[in-house]
Amino acid sequence: MTIQSILGNLSTEEFLAEYWQKKPLLIRNAFPNFESPLTPDELAGLSLEEEVESRIVFEKGESGPWELQHGPFDESIFAQLPESCWSLLVQGADLWVPEVKALLPYFNFLPPWRVEDVMVSYAPAGGSVGPHFDYYDVFLLQGQGQRRWQIGKFCDKQSPLITGTPLRILQTFDVVDEWILQPGDMLYLPPGISHWGVAENDCLTYSIGFRSPSLTDMLDDLTTELMTQGNSCYYRDPPLTPGMATEAIDPAFIEQVQAMLREMTEDKTLLGDWFARYMTAPKYPELVDEADVDRRATIDGRHYLNGEQVDK
Repeated sequence: MTIQSILGNLSTEEFLAEYWQKKPLLIRNAFPNFESPLTPDELAGLSLEEEVESRIVFEKGESGPWELQHGPFDESIFAQLPESCWSLLVQGADLWVPEVKALLPYFNFLPPWRVEDVMVSYAPAGGSVGPHFDYYDVFLLQGQGQRRWQIGKFCDKQSPLITGTPLRILQTFDVVDEWILQPGDMLYLPPGISHWGVAENDCLTYSIGFRSPSLTDMLDDLTTELMTQGNSCYYRDPPLTPGMATEAIDPAFIEQVQAMLREMTEDKTLLGDWFARYMTAPKYPELVDEADVDRRATIDGRHYLNGEQVDK
């Protein structure tokens, strides 16, 4: 299969150097004559399944603004939904719909093990998940209808959020840019950029998201891996002097801890093996066989599949 460029007039090199994890990019007609692989009814059908992660976001619910409900859902809920201002989101649609999975090779200018999944969302007019930001890269491909995207400033964990909702909705949102996306148009957003997408009419959007674990999660997993392999090391003091026998912690102790942690991670073979396992580990390990999960990576001639080292 010949994969067309989805970056418009940009070369891969230009995109990676100027936009990737730096600034948004709107690509008109990235997928010419695009036809959505899913219909709204088919997406709703997926949300009924126990194995599928899904949720519905209401801008105004019984418990207040920005209400969140988790699936799996019963068919009866769709007969009770309002005519506007809600969104259905289904994670990992690429695991269940081959035509959705077929979108991923178009992003072959990025490491395949960086891809997390393809989330598909449906919303009637006015539907959205509110102004927010993410910690990961995402390509937002318009599949059906039109969605108005407003782009704001960069945010971080210090950005004030609305209270009283499990959703991370920004308290303030200053619009920097605004576009209406048509089917086949695509918007790239780097981590941290605030955004708000509101459906103009019945609307399907495909979100190709990229894995971006927190460093604390990575360190936690690395520690577990080191313990599993019997690589436990024990703290030892730096050279002591009588003047260090006080309640005050001398800077030398901190430098010692830094040096010991640094030494533990200097084994590049060990670190590479752990990183390949970590980044190829399936998001839903219980679905590896049922959903034909195939996350692969290689490093220094070693091959990894779904979090395990394998023969080629």
